[in-house]
Amino acid sequence: MTRSADRTLDWTDRVLEVEAGAVAHGGHCVARHEGRVLFVRHALPGETVRAVVTDDQGGSFCLADAISVLVASPDRVEAPCPWARAGGCGGCDFQHVSPEAQRALKTTVLREQLSRLGGVESEVSVEELPGGALGWRQRIRLAVDDEGRAGLRAHHSHEVVPIADCLLAPSGMLPDLLERSWPAGSHVEVAVDATGERRIGTRSRQRAAGREWDLSPGAFWQVHPHLADALVGVVREWAAAPSGGTAWDLYGGVGLFAAVLGEQVGPTGSVAVVESSPAAVADGKRALADLPQVWFREGRVEQVVKGLPDPSVVVADPPRKGLQKQMVAAICDRAPERVVYVACDPASLGRDVTLFAARGYGLAEVRSFDAFPMTHHMESVALFTRS
Repeated sequence: MTRSADRTLDWTDRVLEVEAGAVAHGGHCVARHEGRVLFVRHALPGETVRAVVTDDQGGSFCLADAISVLVASPDRVEAPCPWARAGGCGGCDFQHVSPEAQRALKTTVLREQLSRLGGVESEVSVEELPGGALGWRQRIRLAVDDEGRAGLRAHHSHEVVPIADCLLAPSGMLPDLLERSWPAGSHVEVAVDATGERRIGTRSRQRAAGREWDLSPGAFWQVHPHLADALVGVVREWAAAPSGGTAWDLYGGVGLFAAVLGEQVGPTGSVAVVESSPAAVADGKRALADLPQVWFREGRVEQVVKGLPDPSVVVADPPRKGLQKQMVAAICDRAPERVVYVACDPASLGRDVTLFAARGYGLAEVRSFDAFPMTHHMESVALFTRS
């Protein structure tokens, strides 16, 4: 039965007693009831819970949220945030899980996606970053409801949930902003930069790769303060761009990885950064003005790469959908020695592992970081080499 096969079957708002099974990609656990699959938030594997069905399109599965726990997992803890609950804020998936168990769940998901979609068995584990599970999120985009109140979105919804604070943000970053009135339907961009200053819709300064970066409002930058340098360290080791060589930095943003590649290829080499955001390109050119071997090309990656010189090494940090068939082919057809792939979605990574393998590039290494504690998200880096 497909998701839309039986529109008359609707369990929405039904409360069911189910046993939660394995964790699934997306922060849910898999349960079954009367032949149908339920993806249950706020549950843990092995628990018996009462769950309310929150979304049912009449197919073979529906979405649900645990509202009470009858048999608890030993990994369950009290959620520190009162809005991290059924019907509450959609930002956190795992506040009811100990930090160690959160990483174990993410490791399970990552290995399963690599195995099922990529056809590879890996012993990769999701690694802890410094700083703990709270207070790490240095950039937040608040939504504003029709009454001018700022808050965060409910899960899979445009509904704005009014909150008094967010425990993922540094202390003091949000409370006064959440008390203000804002233009209805707008958004509020808030960041804490490397100087410790709070920026509201203005430029911010960050530090990584031994440099300072002056960023335009809304420019992409990793929200965990330790992730940028963690990724830089892996890229530096795995890219190993040769002196005098040519490298690509695709979906390069402000050129964080290009800073490393530029140092590796040296003044006789060349690094092409491809980025679609004009503001990011401008920020990157300013930040890397001392590396003339690094040059930026603004535009869609799939179009710009056609005119680039053949690379020795490619670094790619695509959006959540991953590289997909067209870009994997475009990269492999140019025969780089190595491809370093930064992936924020394990399913996209697993699929692209298969696409690279079909083009003669095997998965040589993979690491993953718990860059988004309390959520199901993770950041992974994969190294592909020619067979």
